[in-house]
Amino acid sequence: QVQLQESGPGLVKPSQTLSLTCTVSGGSITTDYYYWSWIRQPPGKGLEWMGAIDYSGSTYYSPSLKSRTSISRDTSKNQFTLQLSSVTAEDTAVYYCARGWDGMDYWGKGTLVTVSS
Repeated sequence: QVQLQESGPGLVKPSQTLSLTCTVSGGSITTDYYYWSWIRQPPGKGLEWMGAIDYSGSTYYSPSLKSRTSISRDTSKNQFTLQLSSVTAEDTAVYYCARGWDGMDYWGKGTLVTVSS
């Protein structure tokens, strides 16, 4: 059973960089041919796919967020990370990590990140 767990600060100040880590257990992030995604859901809105990193370390980003988003990984810890720069209040959301690309089969529980001074 694959499990994912998001971790990181719950409060970030405007203009700073949001950083979250997803720790994966029960499966390796380097296993062919899996993708590992970040998705967010602002309050009262729908899910938004932000980007992904695949089993080889290649990254993919939503065009609307590409200029501010970076996804990386630490294979020794079986973790992948999200960095979102220059955040504003509009980046307040529940952030999820998940396995998959356009169809996710395993999800983390999500973590609320609030952008506020």
